[in-house]
Amino acid sequence: MPAGLIVKALSGYYYVLPEEAAGVESVQCRARGVFKKRGISPLVGDRVQFELTENGEGTVTEVLPRTSELIRPPVANVDQAVLVFSIDEPALNLPLLDKFLVHTESAGLDTIIALTKRDLIERQEGEAEAVDLGPVVELYESIGYPMFVTSAKEGIGVEDVLAKLAGRISVFAGQSGVGKSSLLNAMVPGLSLETNAISMKLGRGKHTTRHVELIRLQNGGLVADTPGFSQLDFLQVEAEGLGGCFREFLPYAEECRFRGCLHLHEPDCRVQSAQEEGLISASRYNNYLQFLQEIRDKKRRY
Repeated sequence: MPAGLIVKALSGYYYVLPEEAAGVESVQCRARGVFKKRGISPLVGDRVQFELTENGEGTVTEVLPRTSELIRPPVANVDQAVLVFSIDEPALNLPLLDKFLVHTESAGLDTIIALTKRDLIERQEGEAEAVDLGPVVELYESIGYPMFVTSAKEGIGVEDVLAKLAGRISVFAGQSGVGKSSLLNAMVPGLSLETNAISMKLGRGKHTTRHVELIRLQNGGLVADTPGFSQLDFLQVEAEGLGGCFREFLPYAEECRFRGCLHLHEPDCRVQSAQEEGLISASRYNNYLQFLQEIRDKKRRY
């Protein structure tokens, strides 16, 4: 029975790329009714077995074990996240970036950060509100996140990001209007994903991507361009596990007096003292406290 990879799911159809046939188009498939009874829903990124039907279409008969599963966006077997954030229009939002990083860490994904719209910096020169990227890049790279400053318009940094995607299944995620589709269009000649201008009134983009689809790259990588969104819920992250999603906390957390320390008001908390000593960024620690409060408030509501 042939095996393949679901590269798109739309209107009850699953588009399966056969494993054994390089360059072949995907096969339009339906899923067997038994999946519904088992509570299984095939996802984009699933490795599946399928059988061909007489009309040239197919039926997904088995979903093979997953290595990872994301709920939002609904995609399986991703091993890397590319967090796409714009330098301006909309303005660089570091608290939201940290929130995305919590989610990629909790999902166990390798993560790189792509800052887009580098060309807008020239427009800002001499302005009081101009973004100084140096400290931002230095901070996140010191934590262990590769960071690339890009401009799809001018072709800056595009090849550097593309090289990181080779041979992997990656997910592009970020707010609406930050340039995810523009960056992918610059990487894949002829792709022509729909892009929309920023709403200056709202300061954010319109949603241009309406379904999850894996896009094939020439270097063997596959990328999920996901619907843009600006809100993330901490449904999968417990208060006790939040600190583990901040990489720079880990070496200090081992020295905390109490196991399960929340790094809040506990005595002899090494994470708190490291932040006071400037070993942990104050902005990152403050965002941690904000997220901790959000998780606790959410638990109280439920």
